[in-house]
Amino acid sequence: MSKKKATIRSIYSVSRGVPIGARVTVADNSGAQVAQIIGVKKIKTRLRRLAAAHVGDLVIVTIKKGSPKMRRQIVHAVLIRQRKPYRRADGTWIQFEDNAVIITNESGEPRATVIRGPVAREAASKWPRISSQASFIV
Repeated sequence: MSKKKATIRSIYSVSRGVPIGARVTVADNSGAQVAQIIGVKKIKTRLRRLAAAHVGDLVIVTIKKGSPKMRRQIVHAVLIRQRKPYRRADGTWIQFEDNAVIITNESGEPRATVIRGPVAREAASKWPRISSQASFIV
């Protein structure tokens, strides 16, 4: 009889809390206000399972509400806040009031000059250009 092998999983990985199709607020001054996630870069899932993103992931969004120049565009963005709680390595649990993104280019450099609201430490450590523009890192 073969025994099941125990899978080793880090208990401190950030839970994926924002699936494809979720509407998120845009937390910068790029002209967009509300965006919808249509894809997550570098995420592969099981058949018929929706891909989901967590804080610090590069996602593909379409702009649903904003200036006429920005509306209906497909752009890249970085998720900086998520509502689903996740645990950090030091044992603290983090949860934000909303799901928010920052509009970026394909390499992760922000298009805007101002970031509104707090930015998660996981996103700031992964994307140094975002951390330099952030006014408040949690």
